[in-house]
Amino acid sequence: MKKHSNILILLAFSTVVFFLACTKDPEIPVNKIVYKTKNVVVVVVDGARYTETWGLPSRQFIPNRNAMLQDGVMCSAFFNNGYCFTNAGHSAITTGVYQFINNSGLELPQHPSYFQYWLKSTGRSSSEAWIVATKDKLAILSDCLEPKWQGQFRPNTDCGVAGLGTGYSEDSTTFMKAKNIFVTDHPRLMLINFKQPDQAGHMNDSAAYLQGIVDTDNYIYQLWQHLQMDVFYRDKTTLIVTNDHGRHTAGHLDGFVSHTDNCDGCKHIEFFGIGPDFKENYICNKPYDQIDIASTVAELMGFSMPTSNGKVIRDIFR
Repeated sequence: MKKHSNILILLAFSTVVFFLACTKDPEIPVNKIVYKTKNVVVVVVDGARYTETWGLPSRQFIPNRNAMLQDGVMCSAFFNNGYCFTNAGHSAITTGVYQFINNSGLELPQHPSYFQYWLKSTGRSSSEAWIVATKDKLAILSDCLEPKWQGQFRPNTDCGVAGLGTGYSEDSTTFMKAKNIFVTDHPRLMLINFKQPDQAGHMNDSAAYLQGIVDTDNYIYQLWQHLQMDVFYRDKTTLIVTNDHGRHTAGHLDGFVSHTDNCDGCKHIEFFGIGPDFKENYICNKPYDQIDIASTVAELMGFSMPTSNGKVIRDIFR
């Protein structure tokens, strides 16, 4: 009888152990995917309309990205469904939250960015996460107002001439800064902002606006080639190209000069991606949002970002 009791106790204990082993911890997924991506670079082409990039049938102003599409993905229905200003758009990209924010660099995002989440979760140095921008006001992206996060886990920044309040630099300078930082610091997360399409648009200079799109396309191609020649980045890096906002379409009083409303020209933006975990030569027609970039970066880099309102752009994954 005692022998049977011991067997029953052993069976009951085994059942409990099995149940606990199979119970999913909400903070630690049981079968978490490990991606090939170890580094993510997000390039923001400031103020370029979709109609001059992927929406133009010839794609004549983005020939390099058009050629790179054979190894990458493009989302044809990608939108800024928040506020069509520079700081608001960039904040949505990095935090995964649409926030109405002062556009002059006088206000921090409310929520932590994927840079802060990654730095906290990995314990890595700030030199492994960088924000490099032609516009000085984008230095705000390195911090937030959330009390538990403010002033902590901040990425390095090189924005404008010499930081917040120093004015805009040139895209050619930003390109060289980013390239040098890839060599010296080997960051695993980087955001790069190129201003020229937006600045030329505000000046009502259509020729300079289009040339800014062409020049940025060249910078993106050269950066990607540079990364492929570095064993630290080759086959382990995902590049995402997007916009903070577009521009007005025909019918507005000032033409394409501004970008402040809900017209398709302002809302419809670019999403191009290339990397070891994305499909190849693939166009995704399912609608996605600007805030989905933050959640997608978090997914690729293997950390949780609970404050993001975005979703992972799973349709573009292999």
